[in-house]
Amino acid sequence: MQYGVRVRTPLVVGVDAGATSTRCLVSAIDGTVLGRGHAAGANQNSSGGRPAEALAGALRMALDGLDPADVALGVIGAAGAAAAGAAEARQAAEEAWHATGLRGALHSVTDLEVAFSAGTSHRQGLLLLAGTGAAAVAFRDGVPFVRCDGYGWLLGDEGSAVWQGREALRAVLCALDGRGPATLLTGPVTAALDVDAQDDPEGHAQALVRVAYRRPPAALGLLAPLVGAAAGAGDEVARGIAAAAAGHLLHALDVVARRAGRPDGSPVVLAGSVLLTAGPVAALVRTGIQERFGAGPAEARDGAAGAAALAVAALTGSPVGAAVHARLTVTR
Repeated sequence: MQYGVRVRTPLVVGVDAGATSTRCLVSAIDGTVLGRGHAAGANQNSSGGRPAEALAGALRMALDGLDPADVALGVIGAAGAAAAGAAEARQAAEEAWHATGLRGALHSVTDLEVAFSAGTSHRQGLLLLAGTGAAAVAFRDGVPFVRCDGYGWLLGDEGSAVWQGREALRAVLCALDGRGPATLLTGPVTAALDVDAQDDPEGHAQALVRVAYRRPPAALGLLAPLVGAAAGAGDEVARGIAAAAAGHLLHALDVVARRAGRPDGSPVVLAGSVLLTAGPVAALVRTGIQERFGAGPAEARDGAAGAAALAVAALTGSPVGAAVHARLTVTR
């Protein structure tokens, strides 16, 4: 028998690299969380900055006090990492992985996979995600097999925070140039963009446009909470935006449910700030899910935990059990 030899317990890393923020979690394979980190967004399409730097920052914070050599495997889930952006996402992930001294295996997946994994230990079901982006996905054997939207801010993501923010800004511009009705959104949107209100409507509109085009697209998502606040105050324009957002999201969910055929008892998982924060869009969507499926949704509140669950499954070769999943995803 040898004495004085430390038996290393293999660790896993899970990273949720979103457009607005990046979160990292380090855990043992039994689900015990050992470290957490966070950084700015790491979406190559809409965050601005260098994704690899944000990823590395979150990894370093989570690994503080731990030995990178103990990490056997990591899973990085990235917004914008579907087929159209897979190569760029993988390159950024590998750069950050090696920059932080990690030498274990690295798997890159989409943010959709980590979101579904964060919400349930089941292997099949539906995911509706609406944060900076938006998509609906059906999962079978833990893998996405039917998807609707998630095409990014320019071509899709209908109902997302960025979509709502863009619609709010468009409504304000329409109110200023006379194409649309006055709206309570004008003041809050102007203030949120750090624009000084002007007596001249045309000058006011042009000032908003200048600032909006100078910012990364994901920044428009910061205007989404203003829609909920104005809708709650009775503004019909904001109510219309919220209703349209919920309608887009539920329509996408209906499409994937119809195409995939949802087995009885399989969960519907909600993910993203739009659906996990109280407001008119979340309320309308939850009501719609209850009406359609006869049960409320599960919630994916920690994408990094979902990525860690995928890492545990990959390392052990077995699906993560309910107990391990619960330890990883418990809210702190």
